[in-house]
Amino acid sequence: MKTSLLGILEPTDDGIIAQLSRKTIREGEERLLYAMLECAIEDYQKYASATDKKGQQLFQQAEEWFFEIDSGSEFSFENLCDYLQLNACYVRKGLLKWKNEKLCRQARQRLAS
Repeated sequence: MKTSLLGILEPTDDGIIAQLSRKTIREGEERLLYAMLECAIEDYQKYASATDKKGQQLFQQAEEWFFEIDSGSEFSFENLCDYLQLNACYVRKGLLKWKNEKLCRQARQRLAS
C-alpha cells in the first residue's frame, strides 16, 4: 500500500501537502473543541450540587457558558456547536433534563432519610 501511495502523492506537490495540512489542522481543532465541550459537561455534572465555593463557581461558569445566547466570542457554546455540527438547543435540553433528574433524586433521598 505504501508504494501505491508514493506513486500518487508527490512530496513536492504543494496542493496535496496543503490539503493534508488543512485536514490535520481541522482534526486537531475538532479534538480541541470536543475536549472543551467535554470539560464543560464534566464540570456541569460534577459540580451541579456542590456545596463548596470553588465547585459552585465551576458549575456556574459551565452553566453560564452553555446557556449564554448571542455571545460574540469565537469560543461560545453556540459557535462550538456550529463548528462541530451539533444542535445547541438539543444539548441544552439534555443538560437541563439531566440536572432536573439529579435534583429530583437528591430531593427524594433527603425525604427518605
